[in-house]
Amino acid sequence: MHTDTERCVRAVRSKDARFDGWFFTAVLTTGIYCRPSCPVVPPKPQNMVFHPSAAACQQAGFRACKRCRPDTSPGSPEWNQRADLVARAMRLIADGVVDREGVPGLAARLGYSTRQTERQLLAELGAGPLALARAQRAETARLLVETTGLPMAEIAFAAGFASIRTFNDTVREVFALTPTALRARRPKRHPQATTGALTLRLPFRAPLNPDNLFGHLAATAVPGVEEWRDGAYRRTLRLPYGHGIVALTPRPDHIACRLTLRDLRDLPVAISRCRRMLDLDADPVAVDEQLRTDPLLAPLVDKAPGRRVPRTVDEAEFAVRAVLGQQVSTAAARTHAARLVTAYGDPVEDPEGGLTHLFPTAGQLAAADPETLAMPRTRRATLATLVSRLADGTLHLGVESDWATTREQLLALPGFGPWTADVIAMRALGDPDAFLATDLGVRRAAGELGLPTTPAALTARAAAWRPWRAYAVQYLWATDSHPINFLPA
Repeated sequence: MHTDTERCVRAVRSKDARFDGWFFTAVLTTGIYCRPSCPVVPPKPQNMVFHPSAAACQQAGFRACKRCRPDTSPGSPEWNQRADLVARAMRLIADGVVDREGVPGLAARLGYSTRQTERQLLAELGAGPLALARAQRAETARLLVETTGLPMAEIAFAAGFASIRTFNDTVREVFALTPTALRARRPKRHPQATTGALTLRLPFRAPLNPDNLFGHLAATAVPGVEEWRDGAYRRTLRLPYGHGIVALTPRPDHIACRLTLRDLRDLPVAISRCRRMLDLDADPVAVDEQLRTDPLLAPLVDKAPGRRVPRTVDEAEFAVRAVLGQQVSTAAARTHAARLVTAYGDPVEDPEGGLTHLFPTAGQLAAADPETLAMPRTRRATLATLVSRLADGTLHLGVESDWATTREQLLALPGFGPWTADVIAMRALGDPDAFLATDLGVRRAAGELGLPTTPAALTARAAAWRPWRAYAVQYLWATDSHPINFLPA
């Protein structure tokens, strides 16, 4: 979008928050860059240039606006609705791969050369993977400086910087303030976290309907791993450097997030995974506009706009849970999953009580005896095949997975039909166009609306909803009285 100057100027003049994260405005006369909704008086058009990323603005020598704080914008929805090299790379960078494995590790995961990966990112985003990762480290550093009382040296290494000098130089360059001055500017009422505990706000594009989002997560919560408590969805997180516990509470203009981390280096990864689970980088206006073009679907959208797709923090975990949920009730699926957690999951300590384990890894489950699982023999075989393929690496499920290729690999496994493959594509891989044409709830809702009910006919009709069929599924499911559709009391 940043190449359409006229459209960008209109967005800046109207202070349209919908475009926050889509592009950034760099002001030539002041040397700062802003989000489109910055509350200051818009500069003259001839003084504005537009960049696709904060990293590109920083590469061009601009510093972040102290008023609108562009580093706190929602992420671009493009990276969650596309499956090309750049989008997959951006999802991996957000997951901290460059900091942990370097650019060669990023390229290897994508299946491209380092040179090709850098060239593609530079061409589309105006910055290479190192610059993009650096911008993310700067955002993490600012968050830690403003929300904790940790010494600056600890913050530097927790944010992913290799040295304190690099940390100081980057903060001064990006925010035009020293780390100490940045901490002095925070509001006096801003809560200070103790070591390992953080309270922050996760922004999103309005509108956001929390009913099906948190309702689904709470209704399907696996005891010991997830729970709904005091208006918050809580769960354990398996992270690169340790484990964590997160509590997420829906608010009118943000999601309140409370994180307890064993290692603060996991902060950016934990935030990225929570945002992805709640689909916070979606553009609900674009989604709902497309779905409203169908006169039978439009009343559902108008009744409760802004539905998101409830996703996951661990793709392999969700695949296992999808198999456990084949042809059984939600309660039965939770029971099966809880037994696996108790038997094979790693125990954790929850200061608030309630959460007891991490969900077991594929390797832990691959060592289990299938005969001990209280489920039909064919489903035991399906689960055993899935976890063995995940454990030995012949099947990989991650943020960088190619949706079409992975769906074909899943369908090739014994016991995997269209429903299982599509629900994994929708909720684990994040495909916004995944469609559950064989789902009983979807077909029942379709019949009540006057839509076709056979999978083939419904799929043909749903072609008009592309590329947002996963969101159409949420609106169709919402016609039912199942607990997944309601925010818990």
